[in-house]
Amino acid sequence: MECRKFEITLLSANDLEDVRKLFKMKVYLRVSIGSSEGTEKRTPADKHGEINPAWNFNLKYTINDSMVKHYNTMLVIKLYCKRKLGDRYIGEVHTSMKELFDYAYPLGGSAVVNYPVQKGSVNSQGVLRFSYRFGEKVSIDKLILAETIADWNSCTKS
Repeated sequence: MECRKFEITLLSANDLEDVRKLFKMKVYLRVSIGSSEGTEKRTPADKHGEINPAWNFNLKYTINDSMVKHYNTMLVIKLYCKRKLGDRYIGEVHTSMKELFDYAYPLGGSAVVNYPVQKGSVNSQGVLRFSYRFGEKVSIDKLILAETIADWNSCTKS
C-alpha cells in the first residue's frame, strides 16, 4: 500500500463575517479529508482576532497516495464561532487533494495558499490562509502500519 504524509498549518483568516454582534468572536476550524469518519480534527479557538483570527496550528495526516491522483477526495475546512449556546457556522473552504498536490508538486511539495470562505453555493465574506506539505510516497505493510500508526485506516481508504 502506498501512502504519504500530509501536513497542513492553518495560519489565519481575514475579513470574516461577524456572526456574533454583541460579544467577541472566538473562531475555530474543523478540518477533514475525504468522507472517512475519524479524519476530522479541530483547532483551538482564537480568542483575540475576532473577524481576523490567527491560529498557526499544525495538523498531520497519513493519506493513501490515490487521494492525490483523483479529484474526488476533498479537503474540507469549516469555520465556526464558539458560543455557550451552540457554536455558530461561519463558512467553509473546499478543495480537492489532487488540486493541492498538483499546485505544490512543482514547488517542492509545499505551498501557502489563500481560499475564499464560502457559505452555501456563494462566496461568503473572508479569506482563509493555510500552508501545506506533502511527504514522499512510501510503501507500507498494512500490519506494520496498524501496529505503529494509530490512524492507519485513513491510509487504507480512498
